[in-house]
Amino acid sequence: MDQLLILLKPELLIKTAGLLGIFLVLFAESGLFFGFFLPGDSLLFTAGVLASQGLLDYPTLCVVAFMGAVLGVAVGYWFGAKVGEALFKKEDSLLFKKHHLVSAQKFYEKNGSKTIVFARFIPFVRTFVPIIAGTVKMRYRTFLLFNIIGGFLWTVGLISLGYFLGNIPFVKHNYEYVIFLIIIGSLAPLLIHALNDPERRESIKHFIRYNIIRRITGR
Repeated sequence: MDQLLILLKPELLIKTAGLLGIFLVLFAESGLFFGFFLPGDSLLFTAGVLASQGLLDYPTLCVVAFMGAVLGVAVGYWFGAKVGEALFKKEDSLLFKKHHLVSAQKFYEKNGSKTIVFARFIPFVRTFVPIIAGTVKMRYRTFLLFNIIGGFLWTVGLISLGYFLGNIPFVKHNYEYVIFLIIIGSLAPLLIHALNDPERRESIKHFIRYNIIRRITGR
């Protein structure tokens, strides 16, 4: 339970595990299929806020986060090249959801090589896209270029956002609200995609009807 609490509270994770924890979370979320649930966006922004308060060194933080994200994606590519095709035959489990892999595949087919950059800003998709790239044997030199660009924009971008906003009084004392907005914004593309899919739309309606409304109304 304590470990789950740390994952749900980026500030607690950073203060508990430091730069090593940041590196490991970004590494896992960026390319290991069981890391899809990790809090990459909120972790980066929170780390930036803490750096603005002098609790972390900003340049070192940027380098560590960038390396974790880029190396994680590289491992995801390698994993996809080795066993990616077998994943499409794998049944769902606690740490693996096949629909995330399928969504990443569709996203890749739609956007091509640029997916490696775009996916950085979309939870779940960013975890599986490198695996898809490896599975379809994307040219590694092209993959590496987009991996570096995407990794830089995502990590340094969100850290810098937290760093430069962190000393604004409202953000400094209420940055949880900003994190909430970041999470909502990053999930928006997934929600829009799901609502455009009739089958997914019905599933969402069913979930809301039977898991949220019934709990509120007691019916």
